[in-house]
Amino acid sequence: MIYIFVFVFHLSSAAVSPNCSPQDDFDLPVFLTTGDFTLGGIFPLHYRVELPPTYYIKRPLAAQCRGFDPRAFRWALTMKLAVEQINHRKDLLPNHTLAYRIFDSCSTPVTAQKAVLAVLNGQDVMQSVMCSGSAPLIGLVGESGSSQSIVLSRTLQPFKIPMISYFSTCSCLSDRKQFPTFFRVVPNDDYQVKAIAQLLKKFGWTWIGVVTEDHDYGRFALQGLKREIENTDICLAYHEMIPKDYTREKVLKILKVMKESTAKVVVVFSVEGEFYPFLREFMIQNITGIQWIASEAWVTASILAKTYPFLEGTIGFAIRQGHIPGLEDYLKTVNPEEYPSNPQVQELWEALYGCSPSISLNSHLPSCTGKETLREEHSAYMNTSSPRVSYNVYKAVYAFAHSLHNLIHCTPGNGLFENFSCADFNNVFPWQLQHYLQEVSFSISGENVDFDKKGDATPYYDLINWQTHKNGDIEFVNVGLYDGAQHSGKELVIEEEAIMWSNQHNKVPVSVCTDRCIPGFRKAVRRGQPLCCFDCVPCESGKISNQTDSIDCLSCPEDYWSNINGTICVPKVVEFLSHDAMGITLTVIAVVGAFLTITVLLIFLYNRGTPIVRVNNSELSFFILLSLTLCFLCALVFIGEPTSWSCMLRHTAFSITFSLCISCILGKTLVVLAAFTATRPGNNIMKWLGPTQQRIIIFSCTLVQVLICTAWLVVSPPFPYRNTKYQQSKIILDCSVGSDMAFWCVLGYIGLLACVCFFLAFLARKLPGNFNEAKYITFSMLIFCAVWLAFVPAYVSSPGKFTTAVEIFAMLASSFGLLLCLFTPKVYIILVKPEKNTKQHLMGKDK
Repeated sequence: MIYIFVFVFHLSSAAVSPNCSPQDDFDLPVFLTTGDFTLGGIFPLHYRVELPPTYYIKRPLAAQCRGFDPRAFRWALTMKLAVEQINHRKDLLPNHTLAYRIFDSCSTPVTAQKAVLAVLNGQDVMQSVMCSGSAPLIGLVGESGSSQSIVLSRTLQPFKIPMISYFSTCSCLSDRKQFPTFFRVVPNDDYQVKAIAQLLKKFGWTWIGVVTEDHDYGRFALQGLKREIENTDICLAYHEMIPKDYTREKVLKILKVMKESTAKVVVVFSVEGEFYPFLREFMIQNITGIQWIASEAWVTASILAKTYPFLEGTIGFAIRQGHIPGLEDYLKTVNPEEYPSNPQVQELWEALYGCSPSISLNSHLPSCTGKETLREEHSAYMNTSSPRVSYNVYKAVYAFAHSLHNLIHCTPGNGLFENFSCADFNNVFPWQLQHYLQEVSFSISGENVDFDKKGDATPYYDLINWQTHKNGDIEFVNVGLYDGAQHSGKELVIEEEAIMWSNQHNKVPVSVCTDRCIPGFRKAVRRGQPLCCFDCVPCESGKISNQTDSIDCLSCPEDYWSNINGTICVPKVVEFLSHDAMGITLTVIAVVGAFLTITVLLIFLYNRGTPIVRVNNSELSFFILLSLTLCFLCALVFIGEPTSWSCMLRHTAFSITFSLCISCILGKTLVVLAAFTATRPGNNIMKWLGPTQQRIIIFSCTLVQVLICTAWLVVSPPFPYRNTKYQQSKIILDCSVGSDMAFWCVLGYIGLLACVCFFLAFLARKLPGNFNEAKYITFSMLIFCAVWLAFVPAYVSSPGKFTTAVEIFAMLASSFGLLLCLFTPKVYIILVKPEKNTKQHLMGKDK
């Protein structure tokens, strides 16, 4: 606060104090000339500043600039050339001349502030803005670094002196409240980070590292890049900052992070002066496999390309190039002989030829004449074929010239504001030029130059690729462009086949935290890690992913299922008891059973007059055999694709045929029991179990089942059912019973008949006679009941088509049990022991 007070006081008193003088010595300008209007120029002619030691007991020595930059020197000479060309033109600022004062900023904000104060003070007291009421300085061209431009703009702002930067891209400088007098002929970093983000998406680089300089340029560029990739699948593996106070220990920590990281693409936001020593240590550590993404600040830095060949394959966005007439010839005129007292020209010769053109105690280089010829290999200085930053300097000078021309040649009523008169060109103030700069529009090298409301230029970049030439040198090849004026999604154009990656490879480098998830897999985020780091999890059964890097798997429709790879939905396998191996086996068994039953029936018909057939009513035996035949054949209805009719026929046919069979057996059991009890005195029970009564019993017992089935079919009949829940990968075609109660009533009624039959047969098992059918009926009912009791749990627990197979097996097993137990003994006697087929033997009276 004290400093500001003293400074303001000094300014207020300067206009009235004839003895005003600068408070300190300032460096002499690099180039200086006089004219009607003066432009200041500040350029980073050196890479860095070496600060002297501080003892705090005496005044510190001045900081020393180190690392001469021929490229920046070319920029300064471009400004000098542009001013000289304008002064020779008759159509631009006729009868007026421009002057320039060009100083060195040494690539640091502190030195840049010292330089701008030197520009303001001039070379004598009367020219000093601080020490006089006039303002000979109308504008400033500078600086390249954003941090330096921030300092320059804030220093010039109290004097309302406009400045045009040729290379400062920080988006912060577009804030008109903080920097109202700042203009630039280079796009701001908001567009550059958009271009870089699109480049990353284009090549699938989702896992990147970022290295920035420790200045506003690096900080704001990083913020912009984070903003652009926020809603994308691109993640930052790390962000490291090149320290302002360069120390090897700090740089080694950064390089350790880069070496251990799996990110192979590194985006660098830094000026070449900050980046140069960092790369020197990078080369010493022998780190390989890095794909560099360069910001516009160093993507065309020839000194880096010449010094560090491992940067081959670097890709980045460069500002627009243009044509500067006469620049190459002009650069060749600059030599120590022409400028013997200019120390920067001496340093240029030392940097280009490695020799000193003057005798100096501080120089350890061999001496040379200073008349050496500039050659093409001095690309850092002589690169005039595709000037970019130099072209921006050229445009900045012409923007001032055209604005000043418009100011001087304005007409009343069309001046700074309506109803205001034009400025007095004999006493032009810098703030008057601000309006004309905002409105200026002119063409140069085929490009229209103007400024938007924020003082920014039209965003346009060339995509540059560093490729090794046949002679071993790295050259900058244009492989695309970014035009911010185009519609969204069409700004970036890339010639991919023209790109050469590191180590002369044509294959795009890969930089991902995790390999992409192929179709059939989905992403599963790792806890505590960025979204780019994930596991690839196979899709669950019934779900698919048909795209790479799917976030989730999609469920298949109800009648579809995922294939083995989980990439497409295929129709589910429809399963039912068909004529496959199981179906054919059951069919053969059923047919064989029916055939055996018919065979027994034919044997009985052939021997129907014999005692073994006639005993206990042969008619009932024929009924039993016929019903058993139907029971065997009924199993065939259960094989094949279920339909509405087959489902109703299955259960009704099964229940009625088995009820008929058991009813016949029950009738036979009653006949056997009555026949042996009728021999007792006074027992005439047989008159109640004659053939007619037997038929009535069979009919009545079967009728009950028919009525149950009729009610079942009317109320809730069986129907075809597509079961997709039991086994989701298949559609099980089966017959739903419709009404569970009706189904179990049918089985229960058959079971009831079997139990009654078993009970009666059990009572008659010990009756006399060599052929007591009661014991065979007992065994048959025992087998029948055992089969159907086992059927219940097997039926409930069997999956898919096996449910139907269990039901068929129960039918066939019980049918075979009845056939074998009831008729095998009789067939044996008929065919094998015919001598026992007599009434006396059957009644047990033969001796």
